Amino acid sequence: MQTATSLVSPAAIGQPSRRHGIKPSRLSQCLLIASAVFLSILFIGVPMAVIFTYAFREGIAVYFTQILQPATLHAVWLTVLTAIVVVPINMIFGICVAWLVTRFRFPGRRLLITLIEIPFSVSPIVAGVTYLFLYGSQGLLGPLLESYDIKIMFTVPAIFLVSLFVTSPFVARELIPLMQAQGSEDEEAAITLGATGLQTFFYVTLPNIRWALLYGAVLCNARVMGEFGAVSVVSGAIRGQTNTLPLQIELLFNDYNVTGAFAASSTLALIAVVTLILKYLLERKQTS
Repeated sequence: MQTATSLVSPAAIGQPSRRHGIKPSRLSQCLLIASAVFLSILFIGVPMAVIFTYAFREGIAVYFTQILQPATLHAVWLTVLTAIVVVPINMIFGICVAWLVTRFRFPGRRLLITLIEIPFSVSPIVAGVTYLFLYGSQGLLGPLLESYDIKIMFTVPAIFLVSLFVTSPFVARELIPLMQAQGSEDEEAAITLGATGLQTFFYVTLPNIRWALLYGAVLCNARVMGEFGAVSVVSGAIRGQTNTLPLQIELLFNDYNVTGAFAASSTLALIAVVTLILKYLLERKQTS
């Protein structure tokens, strides 16, 4: 008795079925492409055009005057500084967690993977309030910290801490599926040949995961620079001190400085565009 697979011609495997019309018609392809382009322009292109139109509507001199305001420059610097601090830490954290859950079997492994996902399911506002209740002056650890004259909330370290929490899953989520798919045969072969743990990591593991690692770092960087909710709770939004760029944009709008707000928004938009370009290049490099 023949099986179902033996009745299928090898040449037909993987080929579109003309009988059932799986292959879309030329008209359907054109409609889908046109719809995608139209929606992209409507929901992405138009808002970006509005941002830059309002930013430059009073001239390029006014634009640079607004960008070079001390409070805005400080916000840009603090945003970049937060990314410089947070992204490398999350890269190290992601590598360690991915190595742990893909190379070892231990009780609570699935629970650990679930815990890594928590920042994705928790609202950033809730994360900020949690840190406030934990480290604030009236929080759980507040009196203890005050006894040692340590203040965390409404300072720059608070921005670092909450940004680390919000963005902690990005690198790990990129590495875990890849390392599970790759398996541990290469590392085991290297160790069998006499390589140390560090040599195995730097010469075998790291080259195999480098593109996923960079891809996760790019996503982490984009989230860090654009984070608003959690940072607004723990920073206090002190002008010129704890204002990141998203918070500075809100303050400028509240001050009815529309041109300044859009000028700062254009800076954040440019950072986002550069991040997306890097993401696209990494995707192409990874698939090539």
